[in-house]
This record gives sequence, structure tokens and C-alpha cells, in this order.
Amino acid sequence: MEHISLQHTSCLNDSLTMAQVEKRGGLLRKSSASKKPLKEKVVLMYDEIFMTEDPSKCSPRFWEELFLMKVNLEYLEGKLESLDGEELMKIKDNINCLFQHCIQALGEEHPIRVVNALQTLCALIRGVHQKNKSTSGFDIINMLMGFDKAELCMKNLMESLDSLLCAEGSESLKSLCLKLLLCLVTVTDNISQNTILEYVMINSIFEAILQILSHPPSRREHGYDAVVLLALLVNYRKYESVNPYIVKLSIVDDEATLNGMGLVIAQALSEYNRQYKDKEEEHQSGFFSALTNMVGSMFIADAHEKISVQTNEAILLALYEAVHLNRNFITVLAQSHPEMGLVTTPVSPAPTTPATPLGTTPPSSDVISSVELPLDADVQTSNLLITFLKYSSIVMQDTKDEHRLHSGKLCLIILTCIAEDQYANAFLHDDNMNFRVNLHRMPMRHRKKAADKNLPCRPLVCAVLDLMVEFIVTHMMKEFPMDLYVRCIQVVHKLLCYQKKCRVRLHYTWRELWSALINLLKFLMSNETVLLAKHNIFTLALMIVNLFNMFITYGDTFLPTPSSYDELYYEIIRMHQSFDNLYSMVLRLSTNAGQWKEAASKVTHALVNIRAIINHFNPKIESYAAVNHISQLSEEQVLEVVRANYDTLTLKLQDGLDQYERYSEQHKEAAFFKELVRSISTNVRRNLAFHTLSQEVLLKEFSTIS
Repeated sequence: MEHISLQHTSCLNDSLTMAQVEKRGGLLRKSSASKKPLKEKVVLMYDEIFMTEDPSKCSPRFWEELFLMKVNLEYLEGKLESLDGEELMKIKDNINCLFQHCIQALGEEHPIRVVNALQTLCALIRGVHQKNKSTSGFDIINMLMGFDKAELCMKNLMESLDSLLCAEGSESLKSLCLKLLLCLVTVTDNISQNTILEYVMINSIFEAILQILSHPPSRREHGYDAVVLLALLVNYRKYESVNPYIVKLSIVDDEATLNGMGLVIAQALSEYNRQYKDKEEEHQSGFFSALTNMVGSMFIADAHEKISVQTNEAILLALYEAVHLNRNFITVLAQSHPEMGLVTTPVSPAPTTPATPLGTTPPSSDVISSVELPLDADVQTSNLLITFLKYSSIVMQDTKDEHRLHSGKLCLIILTCIAEDQYANAFLHDDNMNFRVNLHRMPMRHRKKAADKNLPCRPLVCAVLDLMVEFIVTHMMKEFPMDLYVRCIQVVHKLLCYQKKCRVRLHYTWRELWSALINLLKFLMSNETVLLAKHNIFTLALMIVNLFNMFITYGDTFLPTPSSYDELYYEIIRMHQSFDNLYSMVLRLSTNAGQWKEAASKVTHALVNIRAIINHFNPKIESYAAVNHISQLSEEQVLEVVRANYDTLTLKLQDGLDQYERYSEQHKEAAFFKELVRSISTNVRRNLAFHTLSQEVLLKEFSTIS
């Protein structure tokens, strides 16, 4: 043992001297240019592996010594990349041997060996995969391990990683284990084509991930990587075979684990919200503010677009999988914690990586820890759902960028799952759970920025409806996001179905929703030709009309007061021209033999009660005005006529207004999720930092090796 210590110390001393000399792709040069370049010891050893001979023939202690050397990732990966497929096949035995010795080294007592083995495995897996273009014609598993030994190799590897993740040992080691697993999962763009993952399915590390999430110290250090890793593993061949990670995630009921996962997600989303808010304040106090004050608001859109923070699709995917797969996770959405935006700046600055998207950089661990402080009466309490709604209100503002469009769609899919869930609806509509939710609103010329202080305390469903209204109002544009609009109206419909079924009388300003829906109908009509070239706008028009039909038919069961019902009629009568125009448009298209005949005729039938209301009340209002010699009636006068003439109004009972098709991922969304996971996988791979552990940090942490 003493012998290893001395050897180890000398190797470490070498490393420190190396740090003082200039490095060039694995070559070390002394500052004097006249000297010949010297190769680092570890590089010489790599070169031996890249010969066809077995390197341990001449030096029996070769493998033992290798893992005492500081890994040179760039050189090892670069060397693998420089070989063509044929050259690589010639040294297959040596690569197999290196892979197996890495796995053996993971079982060593000395952390330095384990760290070096983990980093070597990362370089090997990445380097060999980079060569695996279709032209190479070799199999990854065979190249790394050999077919005959693959099963045992991967079993040993996964068991070692599992032990390291669950042990009470070094946090640096756990961090590297997760980095290696993320590397393993993301080496291919399409994770379902990554055959090595079959072994990760068989030798599950699910319990190790849960353990990290359920213990506050390990969650603070590794929660982010653990959650992203789980989200990716759940998406491996999820439509083709039984994925054990899906099965296991769906039945987790341990409160500490689920809360841990919720805290990690909430922290990452809240970090995004904070970054966005900081940038927004920077803009408002800076040059753009002065400019827009000077020349009016023509630049508002441009100024706003510049406040973009990279969206975090990986963490959003994790939230989706948790909400979609695990009924117990729904309770976590409402778990209170202090408002994370109010947390003080962490003492130790997080390491900055240039141009690293937030989607792959874990938030500072110092901030995560503050989430678990006891609730302070002076601090606005929040929960994961509120943090998510704020996040959604930011990413859904600008859907021109592909990533934001994906994020906006995923936010609406998550809201769809929430709006369908009975328990989620119970706490969304709970009158005893009131919150102020400060959603981001897009700067628009025709409205003032709402003051945050005037926000009322209301049940959470009001914030969801506000978010939907905000989306409806702000996305009527040439590049019409039809798909997002359909999802948005579906969320509103599902919430109304719950209110009707459970007779929940929500005190909400329904007029804002009605007004937004009518304006959307007007937009569809005024852009009929342009929109019909790309979309079937009648599906959307039908959904909007049927929302009004829900209010007309069942409003007495869920509208807060009888006067709300009167206001609904007032709004329909006031905006009758829009409904008349819609009727003319759909009648024109349903009587033609064109492609829209059937879709348009459905809207024609759906308008029957709205038209009955308009045709019943309008003559009576005109008559009232004529008798009383009033040219323009006030709202109160119109409502008086409405109340006096309800009795004589005849409406048709329409079926199925409170029915909806439940969300189904596999049949409708598979293509979207495949594309999303591909994008996340590429992003995670690009931003994996193996250099998180410098030699100095390791020397400090593992200074005593006996």
C-alpha cells in the first residue's frame, strides 16, 4: 500500500509541475523554446494503447499506473476522432481492455483512481461515438466492450455507479457519475437509437436517482443533473417497448422524493424567472427606456425581444413527465415554499460558462438550499405551480423562436394535464388557497402595464385563466400559432367542465375572457383568406362558439351571480355584429361544395343559440329605445330589457358541451416529444462539462490516500 502512496504522490507532484507549463494538445513545452517538446506521461501511455500490441505486455503495472495519471480528455478524444473506422477496429482489443480496466478501477478504494476512470470512460464513450458515422460500419458496443463481454461489463459498470451514487462518499465522485450517465445517454441525438441504453434499462439506477432527490444535501448538489437524467431515461423507446423508468416513476409515492423533485424543478424555473426579471429591469432603466419615451412606443417590440433568456426545456420535460405519469406528484404542485425570487444572492458565485444555455446549467446550489427555510410570515409564499405559471407567461410571450414555440407548447400540454386532473382542480379552485400571481404581460401599445401591488389574492385557477386570456390577446398575428390557440381554448374548456360538474362559482372577471374570445373570432374573419391557406380555422371557431354555448347553457350552475349571467347576454348583444359576420361567413362556405363545407356547417349549427339571443333581444332593445326616445342606451338600460325578457326566450339544448377528449401523448404528441428530446439531448451533450473537477480540487479533497 505504501508503494502505491509514494507512486501516487510522485504522480500528483508531476501534475502540479505540469500545471505550470504550457499545454498544447497533450504536448508540454517548457518556457524555453530551444528545448524539444516533451510529451506528458499519460499521453505516452495513451499512445501505447493506440498501438496494436497489448500495452501491459512490456509493463505489467501499465493499467494500475494509468489510473493514477490525470486524464487528458482532449488528447484521448482527439486521438479517437483522428482514426478512421478501419484503424479503430485494429486497436479494438486495446479499447475493450481500457474499458474493462476503467470499470475495475471504479471498485478501487482510492478516489483518485475512481475519478480518473470515470473521466476516461466519458472520453472513450464520446470519442468512439463521434466515429460512428454510417460509413464506419462498426458496432459501438462491440467497439467499446466486445459483444461477448458487453452484458457483464455493463452490469458491473451500472452496479459501480449505483454504489457510488448511493454511498456517503465524495460529492465530486457523485457529480462525475451523473456526468458520465448523462454522457452515456446523450451521445446519440436520438436517444432511442442508443443501444447501450438497453443495459441501463436492465440494470436500473432509478432508486439511486430517487435517493439523491430525497436527501436535501445530495439534492442541493446533484438534484438538477438527476432530474434531467431521469427525464431523458423515461423517453428511451417509450412508444416501442416497456420502459422500466416509466413504470417506476408512475408509482412513486414517497413524499420526500416527490417534494425533492418538485423543489429541483421549481428552483430551475424560478432561476429562469429571476434572470428574466433582472434583464427586464435592466432594459427599463437603460437606453431603450429613454428611447421609447422620446419617440413613442414604436420600438417596444424590438426592445422586448432582446430580453431573451435561454429557455429550459430539459427541466420542463421533467415537470411534464412527473405531472403526466405520476398522480401523486400533483400534490407537490401546491406545496408551499418561500417565494424563490426574493432569495438573496448566493455568497459563492456560480461558475460561469460562456454562452451556456440555462437548459443545461444547473442553478446555483446556494439558492436551492434557501428553498427549504421555514416559511416567513413577511415573505410571499409560492409553490411550484405559481413558479411554473410565471415561467409560462414569459416563454409564451414570444413564439417566433423555435425553442420558445416548443416551450410554449410544452407549457400548454402540462396545463392540459393539470386541467384534466380532479385533485389538481380541487386545489386550483379552493377558496382557502389564495395567492397573488404576478404574471408577465407583453408590452402592448393599447394597454398600460399593470401595477404588481394591485394584484388581488385569488384561487390559483384565476391565474391559469389570466394566462390563457393573455395568450389569446397577444398572439393574433400573421404567423398564427393555431396549435397553441387550440390547446389554450381546450384548457379553458376543461376548467369550465370541472366548474359545471362541481358547481364551483368562481369570482372571476369573465368579461375579459368573453371579450378576448370575440376579438379572436374577429381576427379569424378579417384574415380568412390568409389563414385558410394554412389552417382549418373552423375547428378553432367552433371551440370558441361552444365555450359561449357552455356559458349560455350551464352558466347558471357556475357563474358567480345572476348579474354575471346578464352580463354574458349583454356582451353577446353588444358584439352581435361579430357573431352575425361569423354566421354569414360559415353559411357562405357551408353552402359551397368546397373543402370547408363540413367544418363550416358545424359552426353554423353551433351558432343557433347565440343567434336566437341576438334575434330575440335586439328588436326589444330597439323598441325600448324608440318608446323612451333614447338614441343610445346605457349598459344598465340594456340589462333592464334583458332581465325583463328572459321568459320569452327559447333556446335549444345542445349535447356534449361539457364533454372533452382526454389528453393522449402516444397517439397525438409522439412526433413532438421525439423532436423535443432530440433537441434536449443535443443541448445537454454540448454543455456537459467534464472539467468541473480541477486537479487542485481533487488534491484538496483526496489529500489523504493510504
